[in-house]
Amino acid sequence: MNIIATTRNVQGTGASRRLRRADKLPGIVYGGKLPATPIELEHNPIFYALRKEKFHASILTMELDGKEELVVLRAFQMHPYKPQVMHIDFQRIAADEKVTMRVPLHFQGEEQSPAVTLSKAIISHAVSAIEVTCFPKELPEFITVDLSTLEAGMTFHASMLQLPEGVEVHSKAGEDVVLATVALPVEEEIASAEGEEAAE
Repeated sequence: MNIIATTRNVQGTGASRRLRRADKLPGIVYGGKLPATPIELEHNPIFYALRKEKFHASILTMELDGKEELVVLRAFQMHPYKPQVMHIDFQRIAADEKVTMRVPLHFQGEEQSPAVTLSKAIISHAVSAIEVTCFPKELPEFITVDLSTLEAGMTFHASMLQLPEGVEVHSKAGEDVVLATVALPVEEEIASAEGEEAAE
């Protein structure tokens, strides 16, 4: 995905306000061996791009003053009530250096799982995205979470993911992030507990 930007020479609150009135978007690109550079972009293309999942988890090509460089989206600010992006931050990356990115999770297979078909259990998604580390060319647009083998009482952890080659989950040492949990409906839990009491 390509982004066209130009260096923003005038800074400050007043300058940013004038940019927004002209349907421009103030931002900044930082990182790498170059200094942080204030930039301006056309507002509407970015506004609509932010609605797409891929824009948030992809390596982007920024054409800044006619020169291309690889960047990733790092942050953006929206107006409290208007459909307007107020500011946006990009980070430069190098093709030969690993990058850590938050990638969306696409859950599938839960309707076919024993937890649902046999136990009538409820599967809850604990998170909607996960951080991974890899080289830019290996970054997936999303990661599929196959829940088709889950059974009642099970928990799906990040370590159970089938990751693309070269992609690793970025987490603290010893941490295994919970992605989904399985629980019986409340009525069945009560019935089960009552049955156990009667057996005693």
